[in-house]
Amino acid sequence: MSSPARRRAERFGRLAEAVCAWHLRLRGYRLLAHRLRTPAGEIDILARRGRIVAVVEVKARSDFTQALEALGPHQRRRLVRAAVFVAGRPDCAGCDLRFDVMLFRPWRLPRHVVAAWIPEHHD
Repeated sequence: MSSPARRRAERFGRLAEAVCAWHLRLRGYRLLAHRLRTPAGEIDILARRGRIVAVVEVKARSDFTQALEALGPHQRRRLVRAAVFVAGRPDCAGCDLRFDVMLFRPWRLPRHVVAAWIPEHHD
């Protein structure tokens, strides 16, 4: 059983994801998936605008700097691995993948960091 603090954090995270999804839709993105589970991990939001498919990680903290710092190298690698499963989807065919972060802080509009990082390619 989870603690009350954990349940509050989960509700806060779900609220952040819902607000960020709404914000993306208002900016012309089509939502392809929300909380998409792959064998490599979960993608918070998968959204498309034109020929770009954005893998969006939502970070909710009390300030934007803390939210941005919460996305470490391990989580970035996990998102890149999860994106491999996205690339084969029919609604993503012929599109370029981009990795974005949406920063959520209470009582503020979300901050969308476009192309927050570019994955390293190892051959």
